Amino acid sequence: MQKILIIDDDEGVCYSLARLLSNDDRRVTAVQTPEAGFEAMRGEDPDLVLLDVKIPGADGLELLRNIRKQRPRQLVVMMTAHGTTETAIEAMKRGAYDYLMKPFDSEILNTVVSKALDNARLNKRVSTGLENVLEKKTTSSEKNTYTDRIIGQSVSMHDVCKKIGQVAPREVPVLIRGESGTGKELVARALWQHSTRATKPFLAVNCAAIPENLLEGELFGHEKGSFTGAESRKLGKFEQADEGTLFLDEVGDMSIATQAKILRVLQSNTFERVGGTETIKVDVRILAATHQNLERLVKEGKFREDLYYRLRVMEITLPPLRERRDDIPEIVKYFLSRHREALVSEATGISPKAMEALMAYDWPGNIRQLENVIRRAMVMCNGSIVNIDHLEFGPEGSRHDDRPTVTAQSAPSSGVPQNGNSMPSSPTPDDMDHLVERLLSSGKTALIEDMEKLLIGRALEKLNGNQLQTAKLLGITRNTLRSRIEKYGLRPKVKVM
Repeated sequence: MQKILIIDDDEGVCYSLARLLSNDDRRVTAVQTPEAGFEAMRGEDPDLVLLDVKIPGADGLELLRNIRKQRPRQLVVMMTAHGTTETAIEAMKRGAYDYLMKPFDSEILNTVVSKALDNARLNKRVSTGLENVLEKKTTSSEKNTYTDRIIGQSVSMHDVCKKIGQVAPREVPVLIRGESGTGKELVARALWQHSTRATKPFLAVNCAAIPENLLEGELFGHEKGSFTGAESRKLGKFEQADEGTLFLDEVGDMSIATQAKILRVLQSNTFERVGGTETIKVDVRILAATHQNLERLVKEGKFREDLYYRLRVMEITLPPLRERRDDIPEIVKYFLSRHREALVSEATGISPKAMEALMAYDWPGNIRQLENVIRRAMVMCNGSIVNIDHLEFGPEGSRHDDRPTVTAQSAPSSGVPQNGNSMPSSPTPDDMDHLVERLLSSGKTALIEDMEKLLIGRALEKLNGNQLQTAKLLGITRNTLRSRIEKYGLRPKVKVM
């Protein structure tokens, strides 16, 4: 018979969990204090412990650390009703098997418990005993020290934070994936902050923002006289980040030549500066991020397959904001607080109608776009409450009204003319029905991709191939537009004026 121990100060929670989890093959013991919990562990040798993060007079995370210290193989599932993303990261970092939010979804709870017990069955061992280790010790190095932080209580973001906690302490490369503006650098910083290299440098390089002829020198440095203008030796990011962490953002935009040199560093921890012959040895953990489909780039010969596997030892994928709308109120509250002083703004809250508009919008630019909208609203707001009149969603700064929101799948009915051409009008429901029927009859299954290709191609044609205006029209970044043009092989006809 397998044994489950519940440590939670709420007697009602203990009773409910005991009833839910008990069966002929399980024995459940529930206690309300840490002392009783340690006593039960000494006598019961439980296969699984369900531990509440908030226990009066104790720190659940410190209790977790002590349990894992004395019983390294003990499986512990943390529970909380008021957890934060940092708590989830820290719990997984300290060895929790999983992290659950109250109130529990019974199906999810049973799934987690069943998997944990299966794991315990495979790793059954003789009890090593447990000493009374309730002394609370929290060092300053364990506290979060970076300003920007990951915000969100959605299931998808808790999954992200749990993975950060699992991966951060381990010396492996991590590939962070997600659309532009989803917060990939925040995840990279969290991985660094919770790693063993947290006291060492963290440097970030945007590979898409640096011209290819300069990127190599930026990464690896150069010697004096190696090219025109190289008046002195320059240390690259790899040397500057020695013993620390280097974050390569938009790694899919690197040339094949630069990819080869990155691969060498990953394999041997060595490189030469541009124009130099000295072999430099470094100890750097590499984190990489991209919004591109690297698998497709590998097939097309635009990204090295060996580098792809080297970077993707572990992978974390960030959901777009439109798939985690429940997090928007918390994110808005954070931005209002964060920017109030710098913007000299009195804004402390947001009206229900304005929040409804924020929740309804599709956010093609994700959190980065939301932050810009909130900052602009705080500048426009003369009082303490941001209302709907202060919200400006579009790239041209048009104010919010009751018209349908502008997304990458729906074009606005009017806009800024380009070379005398009007913007394409919004498709009617009949147009969309006709398009879907045509695509279905063709036997194609990737309807959204086909529709996206048609929309982008038509927009480019209407705007005479102007990528900047097309990106603004569609509510996406220019880099995203370029990747779509490349992905779909679009070569719009340019009208000769």
